[in-house]
Amino acid sequence: MGETIWDFEEEGIRYLVILVTVKNKEEALEMAEALVSNKLCACVNVIDSVTSVFTWKGAVERANECLMIIKTAIDLFPEILNRIKELHSYDVPEIIALPILGGNPSYLKWIEEVTGGSLIE
Repeated sequence: MGETIWDFEEEGIRYLVILVTVKNKEEALEMAEALVSNKLCACVNVIDSVTSVFTWKGAVERANECLMIIKTAIDLFPEILNRIKELHSYDVPEIIALPILGGNPSYLKWIEEVTGGSLIE
């Protein structure tokens, strides 16, 4: 089965929030620093201790995890997706991209400046 990535650019979306869960805060911080230092995103919030309930291998599971909230420019999503897969300890990591439909213009401009994207008018 090939990978499908929805093309936000067709909708005029320029920025994303990406949600990623990881096993612990240490893994989240290491991943966050790798993404930020390589200018793949402008900012990562790490929320410690979220409880996830999910089905894995036919059984309902419960896990304590960390949630990463990543803010970036849309054109960096494929590279971020690949980098997270390389660094992540899970077989099937949660990597979900949500469009930013609006926001503080100066914050959105900062995302582009930090990630090396083109500046908004």
